Amino acid sequence: MRAVLRVVNRVLLGLIGLVLVVVGGAVLAVGLGANPPSWWIHDSRHDVLLDTAERTRWRDAGWWWPTVLGVLALLVLLALWWLVANLRRHRLTEVLIDTGDGEGALLRGRALEGVLADEATRLDGVSQAHVHLTGRRDAPETRVRLLLEPHVDPGTALSHLTTEALTHARNSAGLESLPAEVRMKAVKHRAERVS
Repeated sequence: MRAVLRVVNRVLLGLIGLVLVVVGGAVLAVGLGANPPSWWIHDSRHDVLLDTAERTRWRDAGWWWPTVLGVLALLVLLALWWLVANLRRHRLTEVLIDTGDGEGALLRGRALEGVLADEATRLDGVSQAHVHLTGRRDAPETRVRLLLEPHVDPGTALSHLTTEALTHARNSAGLESLPAEVRMKAVKHRAERVS
């Protein structure tokens, strides 16, 4: 789905960009005094985009307004689908584990996320941990967010996370690798008056 969405994004953005450049460049060229071809929508630099006759030509036809509204509704639905597809975070629902006998087993993605988050939270100085699995089911990747106590060195916390929690998860799931993107943030404590 992600690869298809990437291709759709690139094709749509390329087509929209190409249309805007061609139309904008042609309008600019006509506005600067170039002679347009006979089929072009503008005749001269003083021509308007839609004159009165063009704007009212189909007004009395019974099919015109339903067609216009249907096309606009379809464009709005496609734009909303595109927006939702781009904003939605893709969560890996299952991980394929090689059992060594030619078969495979499926591990729920939420279970692996929960175990990773629990083990990361038990590390010294980690207040909270959130884990999100992405990628493909045969090559998962992780996004880890750690909330660290103020006294913890981020380098040490990262080292403990990679050597303990991520290594345990990779070994227990039988994965060759488990790439991780780790983001760390320090806990902010409110100042308190001491008497």
